[in-house]
Amino acid sequence: MQKTILPVIGLLLSLVFITLAVIHFYWGLGGKSGIDASVPTNERNEKLMSPKMPESLIVAFGLLFFAFVISVKSTLINTRLPGWLMDYGTWIIAAIFLLRALGDFRYVGFFKKVRSTKFGKSDSMYYSPLCLIIGILSMVLAIYG
Repeated sequence: MQKTILPVIGLLLSLVFITLAVIHFYWGLGGKSGIDASVPTNERNEKLMSPKMPESLIVAFGLLFFAFVISVKSTLINTRLPGWLMDYGTWIIAAIFLLRALGDFRYVGFFKKVRSTKFGKSDSMYYSPLCLIIGILSMVLAIYG
């Protein structure tokens, strides 16, 4: 694979992570738009979790950290951090998103059983495919970067 494509992949992934971080900051600071389609629900449309401000902010900062790791790995940012740290970080990001795409086989992921809820439909159409793409692109960066 040509090294010139790696910064493009890194930029794309970083922009996705930053966008997702902004959404989580919005929710963490009290925003409500879109939140009902982003939390898994059971067959009776009862939320399986109720993330509060701290959890949303932790996820937001984690996503910003992922953007940083990917930016360093794809040479968009130069640092003096050890290369092995970015190598492992990129593999961990790839694993997290590939596992998320597979899901828990009940409410989340491609192999979920509960598909008719608002979250289930959004997960099938948007969230799981996005996680799969993030996982694959992160894996490409981990292998060729």
